[in-house]
Amino acid sequence: MTDPWVALDAGTDPGRHLGRLRSAHEVFTTAGRLETPVRPVVGASWRRSARARVSPDGTAPVELGADDLGSYRDGHPLAPVMPVIRELMCGYATDGEHLLAVCDAHGRLLWVEGHATARRAASRMNFVEGARWAESVAGTNAPGTAIAVDRPVQVFAAEHFLRPVQQWTCAAAPLHDPCTGRVLGAVDVTGGDRLAHPHSLAFVQAVARAAESQLALLAPSPAEGTVRLSTLGRDEALLVVGGRRIRLSRRHSELLVTLARHPEGLGGDELLVELHEDEPVAPVTLRAELSRLRRLLGPELLLSRPYRIAVPVDTDFDTVLRRLASGAVASALDAYAGPLLPGSQAPSVIRLRHRLDAQMRAALIARGDPTLLADWVHSSWGENDLPVWRALAAAVPTGRRAAVFARIGALEAEQR
Repeated sequence: MTDPWVALDAGTDPGRHLGRLRSAHEVFTTAGRLETPVRPVVGASWRRSARARVSPDGTAPVELGADDLGSYRDGHPLAPVMPVIRELMCGYATDGEHLLAVCDAHGRLLWVEGHATARRAASRMNFVEGARWAESVAGTNAPGTAIAVDRPVQVFAAEHFLRPVQQWTCAAAPLHDPCTGRVLGAVDVTGGDRLAHPHSLAFVQAVARAAESQLALLAPSPAEGTVRLSTLGRDEALLVVGGRRIRLSRRHSELLVTLARHPEGLGGDELLVELHEDEPVAPVTLRAELSRLRRLLGPELLLSRPYRIAVPVDTDFDTVLRRLASGAVASALDAYAGPLLPGSQAPSVIRLRHRLDAQMRAALIARGDPTLLADWVHSSWGENDLPVWRALAAAVPTGRRAAVFARIGALEAEQR
């Protein structure tokens, strides 16, 4: 395979390849063993789907009804670029009897448009607006997998984890916030075997780049001296200073988070305690890191005696905390892109990470909104969160409780 993200090499017989994939899918779903010709990206996705206990005979759940879908979609960050996406894709989708779909970062389909016959057929497998196609509930599929791996990907026929979806082929690319790099959702084209071609993947990649360029044009210009720090769901923070984007190392990320939490500044000994506590780290080591960080940011931004950031810093974790404090739980969850610097072992970062997670979880449980609770438990950081699963069981309609109780039972068994 020349490109691991493309489903078929040029010259591959789709019919013969499909038969081998169906056999491999049967082996995996019955014996848990991966066999040729399953691509590594698909095998990894099948394993994630199995760990999430997705039934290969299941269907994607519809989570947003007509009453909720309209307002949620209108307020979504991708709504302003839908005209660009439609202009680029609708003719391609309609002429080829394909579907254009755009989902949010949780895998919920917000727009599904295209050929009427294809839409009717797709509705039978719940490929409809409001349905969640995240890997954790719908298994391997292009939009869900593109979000999971943050890469454009093509999924051919029996590479789909759900058997009812295996007559379809799709290609999708993630869409990012141009300022923070956060995944906002994905754009997808879904149809028949004719999409099993490298051109369809290149096409959705080009559409995604065009949409992101339009988002950047629509974004307000950063004010002079504005500093924005993005740390949630990433081990290396992203710092935006004016129009400059700086990807920080792990150690510099920890330093910036700690200094952002202490705008009054910290002395060298205080910083050492915040980052290392009882670890045997020499003060000279910290001073060297601060010197490197000052060279990166500029002496006008990182001051000393005490160490502090010269201007106010707008951080994504403070955004979440402010929204929680005001009771805007849905807005807080939308801004929560994952745990704060999840790989960091710095004591001050760990304390802030736990505080943020605890407040987010408590607010979700107190609100009891099934859609928000489902967003949390179907994320990589919340998939094993038993208290939130229990809250979801109490909140969902009776007809949807069986799957939730099954997951609760499995988690309780693992914890015994």
